[in-house]
Amino acid sequence: MPDPIRLEIFKHLFSAIAEEMGAVLRKASFSPNIKERRDFSCAVFDSTGNMIAQAAHIPVHLGSMPLSVAAAINKYDQDATPLAPGDTIILNDPYLGGTHLPDITLVTPVFLDQTNTSLTLPETVGSALKQSRRPFAFVASRAHHADIGGISPGSMPIAREIYQEGLIIPPIRLLDQGHLNQDILDLILRNVRTPDERMGDLQAQIGANQRGEKLLHELISRYGQGETALYMQELLAYTERMARRLIEDIPNGVYSFIDHLDNDGQSQEEIPIKVTITIEDDMALVDFTGTAEQREGSVNAVYAITLSAVNYVFRSLIGLDVPNNSGCMVPIRILAPQGSVVNATLPAPVAGGNVETSQRIVDVLLGALAQACPERIPAASQGTMNNLSIGGWDPERKRYFTYYETIGGGTGASQASDGISAIHSHMTNTLNTPIEALEYAYPLRVRRYEIRKDSGGKGFHQGGDGITREIEFLSKAQVTLLSERRTTAPYGLSGGEPGQKGENMLLHGDKQTLLPGKGAFSAVEGDILIMSTPGGGGFGIKDE
Repeated sequence: MPDPIRLEIFKHLFSAIAEEMGAVLRKASFSPNIKERRDFSCAVFDSTGNMIAQAAHIPVHLGSMPLSVAAAINKYDQDATPLAPGDTIILNDPYLGGTHLPDITLVTPVFLDQTNTSLTLPETVGSALKQSRRPFAFVASRAHHADIGGISPGSMPIAREIYQEGLIIPPIRLLDQGHLNQDILDLILRNVRTPDERMGDLQAQIGANQRGEKLLHELISRYGQGETALYMQELLAYTERMARRLIEDIPNGVYSFIDHLDNDGQSQEEIPIKVTITIEDDMALVDFTGTAEQREGSVNAVYAITLSAVNYVFRSLIGLDVPNNSGCMVPIRILAPQGSVVNATLPAPVAGGNVETSQRIVDVLLGALAQACPERIPAASQGTMNNLSIGGWDPERKRYFTYYETIGGGTGASQASDGISAIHSHMTNTLNTPIEALEYAYPLRVRRYEIRKDSGGKGFHQGGDGITREIEFLSKAQVTLLSERRTTAPYGLSGGEPGQKGENMLLHGDKQTLLPGKGAFSAVEGDILIMSTPGGGGFGIKDE
């Protein structure tokens, strides 16, 4: 039996490595999206690609990052030149464990110190590693880059196929035994609108991974290879036990729920997402049969996104301070029909699947579980990330710029409390872009930034309010909006009212134009964009 005190120590040690990687990435990065909004995640993995610890970063990366690490492992297991110390793999392919193209992942193998052979590894890990010279572990970072090419600045377009969304990077060596592959880097930078910023952010990711590798070596040096490997596996087993205990606390039964995406940006047709959750003792089956087929527009989610959303919901319900690792998903089986909007296939565009469909998947999962344990489930939160991408020529700084951010809204109320106002919720854990940072870096001016009063759903407990953010363009720009809950409102629970729907408005002189939730347009100097985000749903019937 593992020592419970030692288990707790290793839980914090691995998490601290991921947290310090994140600190390096944030401080060294160039773009406000990473430096200010903290749109990134860092994690530690075992030799087979199981995630051992993720810092408190982005939930949408929680289940998907292990699939990217697995893709890197699979590629180089079959390669004539296997992974070696000093290698770092770069990839962003959503169909190989990625989320959407702006999210670039760097995977670095961590090898055992071959000079120290006196320490004994667990039988299940040690002999295989020593015989094959496979990595002992991996560290990885994933960051949302503000541009990766494609048909629109910010690489979050209203596209019809993934090839319009930007440069697709399969698993490939960016660092080869410590040497930068300049040809690969040149290819990437030639395909983006802001190469200097991309270069700075990629260097920050390299630095974060190298810091994680160094810290993991220090941990192994202090505690030994055998004990480190042992507690990697014990932490996975611990989280699995906690997940099984959670599922056992949910009454056995079959629970279904359906909700809708507004549209895919190419048509106005609502897109149903349906889930049926079957609880049987300490196991859960999450079945998305009945969900719409993948769409022409860019709201399709790859399997990695659906896995992340399921992982997030069940991990959140555990309620204890258990590690963010792959053990949570062991007792949970997912059925996501291939070719559906929750398990898309090539060449479906996926930019919005990561940011919008992921939120709706959470909504339907919580809606189903509310039937089983209503006292633990909140009403729907805003259900969107309100994606805003702006790009163009900055005449003052004499350079091209790309700006990307997501905007918070209201969270759903629960049996215990009101919802929270003006905050990012569920699958995003980013901060806002501070007004000072935004105006310093871009030809934009924030005219208004405030809570959208009374936009939360009424109820015994009130849903949280959304945000109103008003931005003036100081130069010509191309703008892309990718938002949800503009035609379907966030639902309330137990008699609570839905939250208010969001609204996008463009002011051009005296003319006001109501904009769709998803679309692109050209702005000129003096135009004003007003984004009003949804409130969360209310809970319970309000006393008169």
